[in-house]
Amino acid sequence: MADQPAAAVRMPRGIWVLGFVSMFMDISSEMIHSLLPMFMVTVLGVSMFTVGLIEGLAEATALIVRVFSGALSDYLGKRKWLAVLGYGLGALTKPLFALAGGAGLVITARLLDRVGKGIRGAPRDALVADIAPPDMRGAAFGLRQSLDTVGAFTGPLLAVGLMLLWANDFRAVFWVALVPAVLSVLLLVWGVHEPAQQAQTARVNPIQRVHLQRLTPAFWWVVAVGAAFTLARFSEAFLILRANDAGIAMAWVPLVMVAMNLVYAACAYPFGWLSDRLSHTTLLAWGIWVLIAADLVLASGDDWVTLLAGVGLWGVHMGMTQGLLATMVAHTAPADLRGTAFGVFHLISGVALLIASGLAGWLWDTYGAASTFHAGAAFALLAWLGMRLRPVVLPKENHEHP
Repeated sequence: MADQPAAAVRMPRGIWVLGFVSMFMDISSEMIHSLLPMFMVTVLGVSMFTVGLIEGLAEATALIVRVFSGALSDYLGKRKWLAVLGYGLGALTKPLFALAGGAGLVITARLLDRVGKGIRGAPRDALVADIAPPDMRGAAFGLRQSLDTVGAFTGPLLAVGLMLLWANDFRAVFWVALVPAVLSVLLLVWGVHEPAQQAQTARVNPIQRVHLQRLTPAFWWVVAVGAAFTLARFSEAFLILRANDAGIAMAWVPLVMVAMNLVYAACAYPFGWLSDRLSHTTLLAWGIWVLIAADLVLASGDDWVTLLAGVGLWGVHMGMTQGLLATMVAHTAPADLRGTAFGVFHLISGVALLIASGLAGWLWDTYGAASTFHAGAAFALLAWLGMRLRPVVLPKENHEHP
């Protein structure tokens, strides 16, 4: 692994900037999201099933919107300004959480925030693939994901500190979250330069049947595996609720997300670098088994040690698989349909997430917290069996890939 530092040095500037854009927005989002499930349950009095539906619908909205933003970025041949629109909408929704006096405005803000995420997601991922050299795509996605995850643990840390400082004043914390969101948008506008696209004779609709038929069986296999992963993982809101269920003081519960994202951030780049050198399917199978272990540990007890062990394994799994799946989409999709491919991938994953989160909430309400995580382990095992029973030949996964 001696060439790992050299790879980081050669990484294009635009990848670093996109990573910091993601980091600032994630600081903002996680300051809110690490508190929102508790806010809904303890202040607004909603059920676990309702929390599951809201979280599933919110995240599914983000993933479903990506299919249209990705296709639009392919149609226009431009990606940056769609990403700016998505990040800008995300920033504009932050004050709504602070102003909310009931569940209705919270739900509205959550959905609008996720629409912004959906608008920016596929164009940003396609932009990463456009900027990064083919032999560094795994490392590029891993680096962006790692910086994104630095924001994902910094946000909850700030939330913990401010909740302790301001005596559990949720709305004051939500107001502070606006600042890093605005910084994210400004950095994207001024710091990222989109690479020139090859000229095309006429704009075409990339989601026409004739173009979708160009998406290969290998791509659809990646989509199916990604959906199975989503069914097994459900919303991370249930990690927060697991800590709250264990009787941990409200101000300290966001530390669960800090722990998970610290591990995630530490793993994302090394595993991204490794994915440029190892079989993608092998690395993905390892990630499934780590997820199974995480679910079983989280189901087994609710003390701090068990909780942190399960959350740490969850973070390892995320670091192993999330950048890897994005790299696999980039490798299996035609370059001119890359935005559409990411959009389709996230559309299917969004539907799976909505189903998974609703089911997780229902199981929690009906049979208890452990049943939710046992079900996640069962779905992960089915995903592994599916990979074993229906293997597929993927394109070359190393530096020789065109």
